[in-house]
Amino acid sequence: MVTIGIDVGAKNAKILILKDGEILISKYRESGFDQAGVTTALLDETLAELKLTRDDITSICSTGAGRKAVTFANEVVTEVSATSRATFEMYPEVRTVIDVGAEEGRAIRCGERGKVEDFAINEKCAAGSGAFTEAMARALELTVEELGKISLDSSASVPMNAQCAVFAESEVISLLHANTAKQDIAKAIHDAIASRIVSMTRRVGLNKPIALVGGMARNVGFVHSLNAAIEDEVLIPDSPEMTAAYGAALIAAERAA
Repeated sequence: MVTIGIDVGAKNAKILILKDGEILISKYRESGFDQAGVTTALLDETLAELKLTRDDITSICSTGAGRKAVTFANEVVTEVSATSRATFEMYPEVRTVIDVGAEEGRAIRCGERGKVEDFAINEKCAAGSGAFTEAMARALELTVEELGKISLDSSASVPMNAQCAVFAESEVISLLHANTAKQDIAKAIHDAIASRIVSMTRRVGLNKPIALVGGMARNVGFVHSLNAAIEDEVLIPDSPEMTAAYGAALIAAERAA
């Protein structure tokens, strides 16, 4: 049985293909403005790479903010459901999942077999998402990867009071004018994001062990700050940004069966 999970996020569209429960391939590309066109092209390209046709597919499940753009999907599920299901498959012992992507952050409390018991979303402000680090990196004239790495060189505790990305950028510039070291500012940025995410997570329950998924899981500076904030080390899968797509493919397989 071949099933496909497609996660259409604010920045990237991801696809993951399962055959009898085993991952065959996973890919992503920028979703852009034409989400329907991008996901169709991504599907056809991936199937061609595997020498498969649409007739070989048992079921397709879409998720993500742009899930309704995947008009050829047989199933549609929320990001929360897909993420929880995939996390259970990878870490059955985990009951709290933190998912931080480009536009928003989520905290999920999971029950038996990955069933969602409660969740919270930080969607009204970029200060708890990847977009915030991109804006701060630009202010410091660094790449996001450089921002994460240099923050590990700091042991300072520089407060960052602004919760809004616009005001935080002004605060970063003020810190630069005050000759604050870039690595200290970088650490302050990641500490601020981690603090906001942990505060949100406490609303659903900060039950350890905790898994971290989403694109921000690849930011070493954020991971370091998050671990310090929860006083533990989060579990991170090999491809954290593919978690929701994996969960959607698993759900497609279960419902088809």
